[in-house]
Amino acid sequence: MPAGADMPSPAQPPGDGSGSGAQAFGWLYHFVTALELAPAVAVHSMDRAGTIRFWNHASEELYGIPSTEAVGRAFRDMVCHLDRQPEFEDAIAAIWRTGQAPPARDWQVQSTAGRRHWVYSCHYPVKHDNVMQEVFCMEVDITARKEAETNLEQAAQVFQNARDAIIMMDAEYRVRAVNVAFTSITGHAPEHILGHSLASLGWDADDGFYERIWAELEGSDHWEGELASARSNGQRYPVRVTLTAIRDAHGDVSSYMAMLSDISERKRVEERVRHQAEHDALTGLPNRILFLDRLHQALATWRRQHDRCAVMFLDLDKFKAINDTHGHQAGDIVLREVAVRLRACVRQVDSISRLGGDEFVVLLSDIKGADQAAHVASAVTQAVARPIDVGGQEVTLSTSIGIALCPDDGCEVETLLHHADVAMYHAKQNGRDTFRFFSPAMNAHVIERVDLENRLRQAIDGREFMLQYQPAIEVATGRVTSVEALLRWRHPERGLLLPHEFLPVAEASGLIVPIGEWVLRAACRRARAWRNAGFPVTVAVNLSDVQLGHDGLLPAIDAALKSAGLPPDALELEIAEDALIRGEPAFGDTAQALRARGVQLSVDRFGTGLSSLEALRRFPLTKLKIDRSYVGDVGHDPVDAAMVTAIIAVARSLQLRVVGEGVETAEQLEFLRQHGCDDYQGFYASAASTRPDLTTHMA
Repeated sequence: MPAGADMPSPAQPPGDGSGSGAQAFGWLYHFVTALELAPAVAVHSMDRAGTIRFWNHASEELYGIPSTEAVGRAFRDMVCHLDRQPEFEDAIAAIWRTGQAPPARDWQVQSTAGRRHWVYSCHYPVKHDNVMQEVFCMEVDITARKEAETNLEQAAQVFQNARDAIIMMDAEYRVRAVNVAFTSITGHAPEHILGHSLASLGWDADDGFYERIWAELEGSDHWEGELASARSNGQRYPVRVTLTAIRDAHGDVSSYMAMLSDISERKRVEERVRHQAEHDALTGLPNRILFLDRLHQALATWRRQHDRCAVMFLDLDKFKAINDTHGHQAGDIVLREVAVRLRACVRQVDSISRLGGDEFVVLLSDIKGADQAAHVASAVTQAVARPIDVGGQEVTLSTSIGIALCPDDGCEVETLLHHADVAMYHAKQNGRDTFRFFSPAMNAHVIERVDLENRLRQAIDGREFMLQYQPAIEVATGRVTSVEALLRWRHPERGLLLPHEFLPVAEASGLIVPIGEWVLRAACRRARAWRNAGFPVTVAVNLSDVQLGHDGLLPAIDAALKSAGLPPDALELEIAEDALIRGEPAFGDTAQALRARGVQLSVDRFGTGLSSLEALRRFPLTKLKIDRSYVGDVGHDPVDAAMVTAIIAVARSLQLRVVGEGVETAEQLEFLRQHGCDDYQGFYASAASTRPDLTTHMA
C-alpha cells in the first residue's frame, strides 16, 4: 500500500499482538486500510510545504496519478484549482495558521494527467500534542452532480425563455407549471390555469375533442394540430398545439407537456402568399391558375345540375399605342381601371381574370343562354369605351370580345378557352370594338396558322431558309464596318417570304429557337469567309425576346463561333428595344454574359419604344441603331430631326456607336454626318443581297 514514510504498512500489524500497544497499532492498521480501500473518497494528506504524504487508491482513480508518483511531490504541482488556485492556497495556509478546519466547498480541478473534475473537498488539521503535523483531505467526485445541475439550470432557462408557451401537466392532465411565454401569448396569468385542465383556455373544440386527444396520446405519446383559441381579452387567434407524454424509468406516464405557438403571422403570410399566387399583382384580379380552378368547378356544377355557363375572352384594342404614347405607367393605370369596370359589369358569382398583358377572361356562371352573355358583353364594351383619366389626359380604347357557351361550344376547359379565343380574333377581324360568338367558321384562320407552323417545321429540315446581308457603312470613311444578316424563307408555294410574314408564328410556337441557331451558324461561317478574303467586318444577327430568354442561347452562340473559327468580337447581336423597356433580370444576365465573352450588343430600331437612360445604362451595349422612321423625315420634319439629334447625343454620352437605318438619300446621309452619326444603312448605299459589296462606299 502506498503511504507516507512514517505510516506503517497494513500488510503486517506492528507490535507483539498483545497489550494496549498491539490494540492501538491494530486499530491504526484497520484505519489506514479503510482509507486506502475507500471506493469513492479520495484521501490524501500534505505537510506544511504542501508535499503529499499519503495518497489512497481513490486519489489515483480521481486524478490519474499513481501513488508512487504522488507521494513526495507538491500537491500544487499535480493538481490545479481552475480559476481559484490562489483561493485554495490561502485556505490551506489558513489551516496551518489557525489550526481550524475551513467549511467544505466545491472546487473545479485539473490534474497534470489532463483530467478535469468537480470535487467536494473537506480539509482537516492533524495535530500531535496540539502541534500541527499535516493537513488531511477527503474529496468526492461530484462532476456528474454538477453536470446534472447545469443541465437542470439550462432546462429551466430554456423553459422560461422559450418563445413558445410551455405547459407542464401531471398524469391527470392538471396544469402544474407554465413559462413566461404562456402569459405573453394567451394573456392569461399563471394562476388562472394552474391546477386546471387545458380546456380552460377556451379553444374551439367539438364534443369529444379532448377525449380523442387523450386517446391518441395514450397510443402514440404525441399529438399535434392547429386550433382556434381566444386570449384573455377575447381576441381570437390561431395556435399550433403539440402534446407529448413523458414516461418515467418504468415506462409509466408521469406527466404531459404542451407547447403552444401563436401562428397568426404565419397564417397571414400564407394567406398573402396564396393571394399573390392566385391573383394578378397589377389589378388584383384572379390570375390564370385561380380562374382555371373556378372554370373546372363551374363545369363540374354543369355536369351535376346542367347550369349553363359562358367564357368571354377580352383583348383591349390598340392597347400598345397607349403604352407607346403615354408610357407603361399610363398603361398600368388603364389596366387597373378596366379591371374595376369589368367588376361592375358582372355578378358576384361570376369570375374575372387577367391572363397577362391586355387580355382578360370572364366566366359567367349559371346563365340562361346566349342573350344573357350578349347583354354582359355589350355592357363591357360600353364600360371600356368610356374615357379614362391618365395623369390629366383622357384616353379612350375599345375591346374585342369572343364568347363560347357551355355546352353548345364545348364542355371542357381547354375547348371553351380555345373557342372563346377564336371568337375574339374573329371580332378583331370584323372591325374591333365588338363581340362575337364562336362558330365553326371562325376556325379557318386558326387552321391557317397551324398549317404555317407545320410548314415552318418542315422548312428547318428542308433547308428552305436563306440569309441576305446589308452592309453598315462608316459615315466618315465609307468603309464597311459590319453586315446585318437578314432571314428569308423560300416558301415552296408562296415564294420568298420576309420575316414579318412568318416570324410571329415562329416566336409563338418556339420554333424561333432552332431557326435562330441556324441563322447564327450560317452568319458566323459567312463572316469567317469574308475575313479569309480580306474583309474583317462584323456580322450582325437579330435576336428575338424568345431567344434572349432561352437557356440554350449562350451554348448556341459559343458553338457557332467555335465551329466557324470566328472571334467573339466579330459577332454583333441586335436586340429589340422592348427588351430594354421590360428590363427582365434574365435578359440582363444574358447580356452581361455575352459582353464578357466579347460579343457586341446593339439596340435595333431605337426610338420606337420608351427606353430610359437607366435601361440603356443597365445593358452592356456597344451600339444604338436609329429607327428608319426618324431618319426618313429628318430633312422635312423638325420633330424627327430633333429626335435623331437627341439619340445621337444620348449615344455619345454613353460612349455607344450610333447607326442610322433606312438612309435612302444624300440629304439624309449629310444630316447624319453633320450631327456625328458613326454608321448608316439603307438603299442609298446597298440593298440586302446574298453577295453584299464589302468595298469602300463613297458618299
